[in-house]
Amino acid sequence: MGRATILVADDDASIRTVLAQALTRAGYDIRTTGHAGTLWSWVSQGEGDLVVTDVVMPDENAFDLLPRIRQARPDLPVIVMSAQNTFMTAIRASERGAYEYLPKPFDLKELVTIVGRALSRPRGIGVGASNEVEEIPLIGRSPAMQDIYRAMARLMSTDLTVMISGESGTGKELVARALHDYGKRRGGPFVAVNMAAIPRDLIESELFGHEKGAFTGAHARSPGRFEQAEGGTLFLDEIGDMPMEAQTRLLRVLQQGEYATVGGKASVRTNVRIIAATNKDLRQSIELGHFREDLFFRLNVVPLRLPPLRERSEDVPDLVRHFLARATREGLAPKQIDAVAMDRLIRYRWPGNVRELENLVRRLTALYAQETITAPVIEAELDLASAPPPVVAAARETSSNEALPLSQAVDRYLKQYFASLGGALPPPGLYHRLLREVEAPLLTAVLTATNGNQIRAAELLGLNRNTLRKKIRDLDLPIIRQSSSGPGR
Repeated sequence: MGRATILVADDDASIRTVLAQALTRAGYDIRTTGHAGTLWSWVSQGEGDLVVTDVVMPDENAFDLLPRIRQARPDLPVIVMSAQNTFMTAIRASERGAYEYLPKPFDLKELVTIVGRALSRPRGIGVGASNEVEEIPLIGRSPAMQDIYRAMARLMSTDLTVMISGESGTGKELVARALHDYGKRRGGPFVAVNMAAIPRDLIESELFGHEKGAFTGAHARSPGRFEQAEGGTLFLDEIGDMPMEAQTRLLRVLQQGEYATVGGKASVRTNVRIIAATNKDLRQSIELGHFREDLFFRLNVVPLRLPPLRERSEDVPDLVRHFLARATREGLAPKQIDAVAMDRLIRYRWPGNVRELENLVRRLTALYAQETITAPVIEAELDLASAPPPVVAAARETSSNEALPLSQAVDRYLKQYFASLGGALPPPGLYHRLLREVEAPLLTAVLTATNGNQIRAAELLGLNRNTLRKKIRDLDLPIIRQSSSGPGR
């Protein structure tokens, strides 16, 4: 058998030259063109063993050409290159049947490796096309996110179980939803369950449902999340907080494909895709005896690690523009961030990751009247985010035997705060910033007092339960586990 011929298409002559040199050194014959029409002519005449093409060509977009290539020569592998390095580029490449997607710039050694793998793969393996999609669920063009996009694109045509790991606020549920919305099960339901938010003694009922009379208070049959997710995707968030008993039952479901409701006798067959997520080191949990090793291996079929925002700081401007545009669509006044302020956002370490950035942008659009947000405003917001709550700061000035009323503690803090400005005034939005600082310790104290019972906590605070849940999420408050002997039981 002779040497394989690679068809290279890119409207940039210098890129064509570099690719041709690298692939020639690897032992391939090369034909290059700057037009999609010429590429299609070669392919339709049966020439070439593999195609390497840019997406944007002067006469036709490669995504429009790919379906014709697949119809004419379904076994011809196509590698797509693009400088438009978004999640949707990777997804469209996968949907159109591309063998691989490479974001520009890329390593030539990686290209040669992918070419070799594509030429040696079994023939007859294809990827079906699906409907066009418009909204971009994931934002970022950094190398770290490109790796995530490419891995996700490969998963769209599979039902493999995925384990998403990453710090709080990195977007684990967003990735899970994207895997569902653009995958094989997009026509089915997406059901999300936060293991850390459910009382330990109710987790099995929550997951598998219960029969009437199964336990005190079970006045009617209730479907579980597995039943609700039938034919779709079940997202198990914070899987590291699942109790051992529930882990055992989940393992049995994954092994046997069936479960029994709490109080039920008959086995129920299940057809769901499992996506799990955690912000914990599950291997350490295994060593401590808190997580089953066999369950870990069942869930960790495809591991995806989401990078913290500090590892992809170059994505901050794109994220800020995305959140500003979203706020404008929601009816808030248009805002922009000046260059110095944006540089400060890029240099910040973002302990709360993308969620913290999104919340900051929402505050900027809601609380500040000026159209252009400047560096002093950003500095004040970020300093406030890292400062201790005002009551705590004021309490440090008192003796251990002196308990100041809340109003006096805040008054002392504010006097010290204004004195520290040396006669200058703080940036606008002080009222809302201070309320936000009091809100987090207040909610934490009430949740602690009610032993994590969110129904009791919402009642005590005078808030709707859904409002409380949203505040817990937005403020990134730790979940306090409710015990069976806690208040309200």
